[in-house]
Amino acid sequence: MQTLLKNLTTLLSQIDAAFERLDIAKKQELIAALTEQLSHSEVWNNPTDAQTKNKQLAALSGTVDPWVTLRIQVADIIEFIKLGDDSMSQEFETEAKALEQDFNKLRKDLLFHGKYDDYNAIIRLSAGVGGTDAQDWTEMLERMYLRWAGKSGLKAAIIERSAAEEAGIKSSVIEISGSHAYGKLRSENGVHRLVRLSPFNSDNLRQTSFALVEILPQIDTPEEVQIDDKDLKIDVYRSGGKGGQSVNTTDSAVRITHIPTGIVVAIQNERSQLQNREMAMKILRSKLLQLKLEQHVADITDLQAGESANWGSQIRNYVLHPYTLVKDTRTKHETNNAQSVLDGDIDGFIDAFLESEKS
Repeated sequence: MQTLLKNLTTLLSQIDAAFERLDIAKKQELIAALTEQLSHSEVWNNPTDAQTKNKQLAALSGTVDPWVTLRIQVADIIEFIKLGDDSMSQEFETEAKALEQDFNKLRKDLLFHGKYDDYNAIIRLSAGVGGTDAQDWTEMLERMYLRWAGKSGLKAAIIERSAAEEAGIKSSVIEISGSHAYGKLRSENGVHRLVRLSPFNSDNLRQTSFALVEILPQIDTPEEVQIDDKDLKIDVYRSGGKGGQSVNTTDSAVRITHIPTGIVVAIQNERSQLQNREMAMKILRSKLLQLKLEQHVADITDLQAGESANWGSQIRNYVLHPYTLVKDTRTKHETNNAQSVLDGDIDGFIDAFLESEKS
């Protein structure tokens, strides 16, 4: 029992160190403040602000609650062991092993050190070179990230999607909400390359296709990224959704161009022009922030024109023929189980990227 007590005491010390590293006390203060604000009915007079606070509260609680629960459980077992009840030794050892496993899962939180790692994320997918195969590949990536989000306990919502004529999609925008969504996904930012036998080629030839994956920290409030109105070109046009008579007959779609950088964001999925504009501005702010991080500039006005996550080189190769292999070009992490990866099992690649940053 003394060995078990020593191990648990060490584990408690590691948890306390994690509390300090993650600044759990400050996060608990923020949780209390947000809970207090949301308890007043008048906060809901501004639904957008209330929803932003609600999302922030959910994200903070998703990080803090598991750590607090783990610390309480470990401290409780230590107290029980100190009472000297040897009849429970087997149960204590079993529970201690389970708590160590929980700690090993949670300690991944310590790898998230970026300023925006605990933000929600926006995934922008765009078909590249490869024609119909590239559009099909982009839809395969959309499915992969949606499945990964479900397995990871994160919420995913498609907020914009442009279907291709023959198969697949031209583009897709997905909102991912939950603990460290951006921190987990930012390793996916870049070009993804697929090699396979084409199902769209009558000769069944080997085809190489490309898709661009952009991972953006979701910026909900204008104060975080301030954009000068004179730098924006806003176009309103008719939504192109499917439907019968009187469906999408209003000019509700919005296209916003940031003139200095040439970035274009178009949204038409929301019900009203105002909603589409708000969503487009949210994505534009997120996109500009990502570009700012990549170019290492202090201010948005210092940004240079150019696409984030450019087409220069791929970050990951997915080979389905003549052999199966998925390999990251940065970390060299790889797996032969390509189907599992396409079904959403990408944690190995995410963890390898985070570990490489730490080292």
